[in-house]
Amino acid sequence: MTQRTLIGLAAFGSLAILLGAFGFQYIGGYPPCAMCLWQRWPHAAAILLGAVGVMFPSAIIAWLGALAAAVTSGIGVYHAGVEQKLWQGPTSCTGSADALSGMNATDLLSLDGPTGVVMCDAIVWDLFGITMAGYNAIFSALFCLIWIAAARAKH
Repeated sequence: MTQRTLIGLAAFGSLAILLGAFGFQYIGGYPPCAMCLWQRWPHAAAILLGAVGVMFPSAIIAWLGALAAAVTSGIGVYHAGVEQKLWQGPTSCTGSADALSGMNATDLLSLDGPTGVVMCDAIVWDLFGITMAGYNAIFSALFCLIWIAAARAKH
């Protein structure tokens, strides 16, 4: 395959992942947590790099695309580990009832806090035991390999 084709394929993969995430959010009713949103930004960068790389193929564009895919894959691995309770996630979007232990009734009834906060350590959907974050990690790692193949390919 040509560099242009591989770049287009990798960018299309990120587009599919991002459209899937928006589908889960707006059609499926699964609002994203903070870490889910973190995983979207590198996909957006990969899509933009892909658009440029299809018009002007270059190894530099492909290596930047590989970096974007590697970053979102890494965030996906981290997020999946947080969901599986393998390690602690950011305190801003993880926790349990223990976090409420120091609060009084006024704190608990306050309307000043955030509403609709989705916890990053809650598994809201999975397929075959793999969560959305896990699928993002897997597919993004594959996209990273495609970007690397594009970086090494001829125009």
